[in-house]
Amino acid sequence: MSAPSYAIPGSAAPVADRRTPGAADEPREDRTAGARSVAEVLEGSQVESVLQELDRDLIGLVPVKARIHDIAALLVIDKLRVNLGLTSQAPSLHMCFSGNPGTGKTTVANRMAQILHRLGFVRKGHLVSVTRDDLVGQYIGHTAPKTKEVLKRAMGGVLFIDEAYYLYRPENERDYGQEAIEILLQVMENQRDDLVVILAGYKDRMDTFFQSNPGMSSRIAHHLDFPDYAVDELLHIADLTLATQNYRFGAGAKEAFQQYLGLRVQQPHFANARSVRNALDRARLRQASRLFADRQRVLNADDLTTIEVADIRGSRVFQKS
Repeated sequence: MSAPSYAIPGSAAPVADRRTPGAADEPREDRTAGARSVAEVLEGSQVESVLQELDRDLIGLVPVKARIHDIAALLVIDKLRVNLGLTSQAPSLHMCFSGNPGTGKTTVANRMAQILHRLGFVRKGHLVSVTRDDLVGQYIGHTAPKTKEVLKRAMGGVLFIDEAYYLYRPENERDYGQEAIEILLQVMENQRDDLVVILAGYKDRMDTFFQSNPGMSSRIAHHLDFPDYAVDELLHIADLTLATQNYRFGAGAKEAFQQYLGLRVQQPHFANARSVRNALDRARLRQASRLFADRQRVLNADDLTTIEVADIRGSRVFQKS
């Protein structure tokens, strides 16, 4: 008996799909059809601006950025080959992003979607981000419709599956994750010219997932490891985050936050840039409480935009140390 076909229509459903804000929704005109040089492809696609944004806006991640540049180079050369009529199979572009939380995986996936769109490898530039709960049902006959609906929304763009290893739960005989994996495998193979799938999660768990699912492993062409940030990189992220919110460190506060980071990275559940943002949010709360307590004081712009040492050292991280 032949396996069922899981071809997914290319139209996108107008329902909430957790798309990345700012992603393109319409097919992009191919301005590289007649290009004969790398420069012409870059000019027509404007993909270089995406690479520049990636280099400028993301702190650290040097090996990841280098790999994205390599993939972009492959796509540009493939575009030139197509323009010259050279027969070639479309490159496999499914990827795995492995690393700890807060290391920029979703951000890079969004940039990758833009690159693929601008070079014409996907019809649209949207990124649909999902987890196991969006794909796997709770009873017989529930998983296939859920998975196919997600694939329908993602078609023409990039499907980002976070913590993808949770799809496979061999210890539970009544788990339906394997059905979702089988649907994904067929669509990844048969419709790879219209969909790119990026699996993401902790490296050790992703390695185990691929060992248990060789069919999935064979379809992933690019494995990118996202390293943890160093303390100085996290401090730079903090500076940029505060600047975008119109805040700044006051005298001694930056040094205090550096000490905070040195302690926090040694504690459980540290999530890199995500933990930095959370720590700054709590510092803003302490700043607000400090200013709120002095109700008669006339506040100026410096008062309202400055994070002081006390706002940082009020963290429980210092108390525990």
